[in-house]
Amino acid sequence: MKANRVEKHIIYPKNPYYQMLDEYCFKSKNIYNFANYQIRQKFCKEGKYISYNQMDKLLKQEGMDNDYRNMPTAQSAQQTLKLLDKNWKSFFKAIKDWNKHKEKYTGRPKLPKYLPKNGRNVLVLTSQNCKLKDKKIIFPKGFNGLTLKTKVDNLQQVRILPRNNHIVIEVVYQIEIPETRKDNGRFISIDIGLDNFVTIGNNVGVEPIILNGKGLKSINQYYNKKISHYRQIAKRMNKLDYTKKMNKLT
Repeated sequence: MKANRVEKHIIYPKNPYYQMLDEYCFKSKNIYNFANYQIRQKFCKEGKYISYNQMDKLLKQEGMDNDYRNMPTAQSAQQTLKLLDKNWKSFFKAIKDWNKHKEKYTGRPKLPKYLPKNGRNVLVLTSQNCKLKDKKIIFPKGFNGLTLKTKVDNLQQVRILPRNNHIVIEVVYQIEIPETRKDNGRFISIDIGLDNFVTIGNNVGVEPIILNGKGLKSINQYYNKKISHYRQIAKRMNKLDYTKKMNKLT
């Protein structure tokens, strides 16, 4: 059996490729919101839905959304539409269930929302866009020579995820999962706690293991105290929720 795994790479603002990646994530957000507007208008006025294929064809027309035609690859623009299409299908599924079982909900499911005007959206590249060669991931031409060293030997897709003060590039690959062994009657139990971070017991007579968690608990308390202090200062002085100092502490 095969399963997906993710290898992560962090891109900070000092990286020469950061601004380019951030711009593509901004364009992905623009495409998402533009297409969502078209679908919402059609649905609210006529009760009809614009499918992924219809929207793809619509946005390729002259005079429509320029960001759609100016993305680094056609597939990356289409992946943004597929994400929106998935969100709308989830909405329709929720509405159908709501009509049958209103007691399960606090209210009618809402239409897929717009992303924040100044926000960013995930950018997805397929294995057709990115290539593996000599333990490197080679990005398409629109990425100005960007490559990443990798340990993976197969590639499913690459996800570029915008975060606070950095970007995460996720390399999705597959591994083979061995078949589960049959029950042999040998068990261990793992209990997660605070003062005792981990307690491990078993039924085969091996001495139990206890990991002291007081040190981690102390670090966590210190972090929470500091981050609360910095957040109060940031809101009072600059009306911000997050600062570079808080990012360094994290």
